[in-house]
Amino acid sequence: MDMKSANSTYSSFITFVKVGTAVSVAVAALVVLLISG
Repeated sequence: MDMKSANSTYSSFITFVKVGTAVSVAVAALVVLLISG
């Protein structure tokens, strides 16, 4: 497999995971605030 394309795929995957995690944490915090409020 071409190393350059593998690297860019991996990099975009990591970015996607980071964004997904941040969104999940934000949504979870919002839900907790709504329930406790």
